[in-house]
Amino acid sequence: MKLNKSTFISVFLVLLGTFIMSISINSIVIPNNLGDGGVTGISVLLFYLFDINPSITNIVINGFLLAIGWRYLSKELVMYTILSIISLSIFMNYPVFDPFIPENSLIPPIIAGVLTGFGIGLVVLGRGTTAGTDIIAMLLNKYFGIRVATGLAMCDIVIVSFSLYVVGLESGIMTYITIFVTNQVLNFILEGFNPKKSLLVISNHYEEIAERVMKDVNRGITVINGYGYYSQSEKNILYVVVNRQQLMPIQRIIHEIDANAFVVISDVQQVLGEGFTFYLDDLPTEG
Repeated sequence: MKLNKSTFISVFLVLLGTFIMSISINSIVIPNNLGDGGVTGISVLLFYLFDINPSITNIVINGFLLAIGWRYLSKELVMYTILSIISLSIFMNYPVFDPFIPENSLIPPIIAGVLTGFGIGLVVLGRGTTAGTDIIAMLLNKYFGIRVATGLAMCDIVIVSFSLYVVGLESGIMTYITIFVTNQVLNFILEGFNPKKSLLVISNHYEEIAERVMKDVNRGITVINGYGYYSQSEKNILYVVVNRQQLMPIQRIIHEIDANAFVVISDVQQVLGEGFTFYLDDLPTEG
């Protein structure tokens, strides 16, 4: 593993992610008698049942699972995963914030889900995993094409189901809410961190529209050759991806030039490439 700017960014993301996860566990999950997913959920259950320090069970169980997944993951990914396991256990062992126990019972699972999902997302962006079910989820992604967040949710639901017998039905339901929020936040971090809008524009004045968009909005446009089946004629289609703030100015330009233009606007979950890319150039590649 080479020491360069990318490496330091990855280390920072892994450490920040595990720190955020530790806040969720120490200050939200355990004080409010909630369960959790993955190895963390197992560690929390063992703490409730036998008063075993979660930081110890976390590093032991994750170390065992990492040994199983070693052969399937790249060596670089394993190194960052080891960092995440150790740092999470250390952060869990030394709580920074006081327990947060609000009167509204819905607040803890929502906050815990947001923190956990955000923390895991940062770790994965940093080219690592939090081990445990993360490893299983990444193997499911590699060999079966199942999204990481979906794979995590599948594993978590099984684990949380067992927690119903320990934390009770009400806390178990709250835990399911935590898992759901975690999954949504993780999906956003990994696959929707850079949402945009795309426009398909069909107009006889496409050149004028394209020129105005490039000049006034400063956004590049792709011209796609098409064919109108109804009109039996060639069509030039404009394709452009913009942020939400640029959407309305482009709509005004199109309407001003050609009020009869056919326009399709779609949500784009994430955009990679010049002018759009977030830190994703060195995401893990297994091999």
